[in-house]
Amino acid sequence: MPLDEPLYPVNLRIAGHRCLVVGAMTVAAQKIRGLLECQADVVVVAPAIGEEVRAMADGITVFERKYRPGDLEGMRLVVAATGDAALQRAILADGRAAGVLVNAADDPANCDFTLPSRVRRGPLLITASTSGQSPAMATWLRRRFESEIGPEYEVLLDLLADARNALRARGVSTEGLAWQEALDSGILDLVREGRVREAKERLQACLSSPSE
Repeated sequence: MPLDEPLYPVNLRIAGHRCLVVGAMTVAAQKIRGLLECQADVVVVAPAIGEEVRAMADGITVFERKYRPGDLEGMRLVVAATGDAALQRAILADGRAAGVLVNAADDPANCDFTLPSRVRRGPLLITASTSGQSPAMATWLRRRFESEIGPEYEVLLDLLADARNALRARGVSTEGLAWQEALDSGILDLVREGRVREAKERLQACLSSPSE
């Protein structure tokens, strides 16, 4: 069932933290890949291990057995991808008792948090969520973002970050500068055309002008 309360958006740091995935079939494999992408220390518990998960065995810890409440010890978060609503309810209850956040795949009612569809371009992360109302629309939006937001956005982000870091290194405040005017000035088009030096020069020119 969809969620009827507003969700609080947050980007969680999990690099180096132990994260549990209960389940080891296709959906679980997708969740594992997302955790590994964020450099989590992934532990998988399931009585049967699918081929996709088994192929990742070198990068994760796998226990081929049924879930136990003690599996939550030391975990940052848990993803339940079992397809068993009763088991996922039990995992949610165990997680809340242990103070561990729980996500249940395609089961918002048994979640402390949901996982939006996402597009990642280096440090740039764009997400889409419908609060469980329509996963199909969230996926559709992700596909649109993937086609519309190409690698040029990562280059643009690097230019902006370099300019911001250079200003801060000189002790110059980055607040009140014409960042939005710079982004509206066509520098993305210059990057798309491979004219990165011109994009950088235009950015510097905008930042040298007072913001309106």
